[in-house]
Amino acid sequence: MGAAARLTALAVRDFRNIARADLAFPAAGVVVVGENGHGKTNLIEAIAYFRLMRSQRGARDRDLIRFGAPAFHLEAAGEGLRARRATAAVDRSGRKKVTLDGGEAEKLTDALDTVPSVSFSPRDVDLVAGAPAERRRYLDITLALTSRAYLGALRHYRGALARRNAAMREAGRAGRSDLSSVAAWEPALAEHGAVLVTQRRAWVAERAASFADQCAAIGERGAATIRYDSPLADEEDPRGAIAAQLERQREHDVRRLVTHAGPHRDDLALAIDGHDLRTIGSAGQQRTAAIVLRLLEAATHRDAAGVTPILLLDDPFAELDRRRSDRILDLLGAVGTGQCVVCVPREDEIPAQYTGLPRWRVRDGVFAAEAA
Repeated sequence: MGAAARLTALAVRDFRNIARADLAFPAAGVVVVGENGHGKTNLIEAIAYFRLMRSQRGARDRDLIRFGAPAFHLEAAGEGLRARRATAAVDRSGRKKVTLDGGEAEKLTDALDTVPSVSFSPRDVDLVAGAPAERRRYLDITLALTSRAYLGALRHYRGALARRNAAMREAGRAGRSDLSSVAAWEPALAEHGAVLVTQRRAWVAERAASFADQCAAIGERGAATIRYDSPLADEEDPRGAIAAQLERQREHDVRRLVTHAGPHRDDLALAIDGHDLRTIGSAGQQRTAAIVLRLLEAATHRDAAGVTPILLLDDPFAELDRRRSDRILDLLGAVGTGQCVVCVPREDEIPAQYTGLPRWRVRDGVFAAEAA
C-alpha cells in the first residue's frame, strides 16, 4: 500500500467563518462534531485547499476570506506530503502566495497535491446526477493530479480552446470569410486533446471492473458499468480525428461561437443494468455510484504516487440507509485508509468504525478538543 499522507498541524486565519484556529491532528485522524453552519465543511475546505490550491467547492479565492478581513492564510504541516510545511495566502485583490518548505512556488502547478486528500460529502451526488461538466471535472482532477503529462496537456488544451473561441468571436463580429485565425489553433487542440482522450479512456478501461465490483459490494444488485462517452472513444488516431472534426465543423462553430468537437464535450456514462443513473437512478444508487467514484479517485492517487491520501468525510452517509453505510465503511476498511477527518452534526451519527478517534467540537468557527 505504501506510505500514508498525514497532516500533523493546520493553522487557519480568516478563512470562511474561521477567524483563528491552530489545530494539531492525531495520527489516525479526528471526528469533528458540530451543527451545520458552524465550520465543519469550512475545515474540510481548508485542508483540501492544499490539493488544488483553490476551493474544491468552486468558490473564488476572494470569497473565502472572512467578512471584514483583508486576507486569508493557511499553513499545513505533515508527513508523507510533497512538502513538510506549506502555506497559502490570498488578499482582497486576489493576489495569491504559496510557499513550500519556506520557498515561494514559482508556479501554482508546482504546489498541486501538496496535501493529498479525497473528500466525500452528500454533494458528491452531483458527480452522477449533475451535468457532464461535473464528470469531466472529476476526470480532469483525478488524472491531472496523478499524471504530469495529463496536467500539461489539459493546460495547453484549455488555452488553445479559449484562443480559438476568441478568434471565432472576432471573425463573427468582422463578418470574415477567411477563418485562418480560427484554424490556427486547431493543431494544438488536436495534439493536446489526443493526450486527454487517450488517458481518459485508459483510466476508464483500467477502473471499470473496480467500479462494478465496489458497487456490488455496497449492495447494488444490478450490473454497474462506467464508460467513456465520447465520439473519440474508439478512435485509433484521436489526434487526426479531432483535427478532422474541427475542420469539418469550423464554419458551423463560427456561426454558433462554440467549439463543438473535442474532449471538452465528453462525458462519463454511468449505468445500472444498462439504465442511465443520471436520469433514472434512485437517490441511493446515485449516492452509491458517487462514493465509488471517490474510492476510485483515492485508489488512482495511491497507485500513481504510492501514497494513501487523507480521507475527508463530510457527513458523507447522511442520505444513505444504514445497510449501505455499513457496507461502504466495510469497503473503506478492506481497501485500507490512512488518516481520516470525519465531520458529523451529532455524536450519534459517528460511524462505528470511527468512534475511537479523538473528538473536537466546533461552534461558530471555534474548535475545541474533548477530554479523552
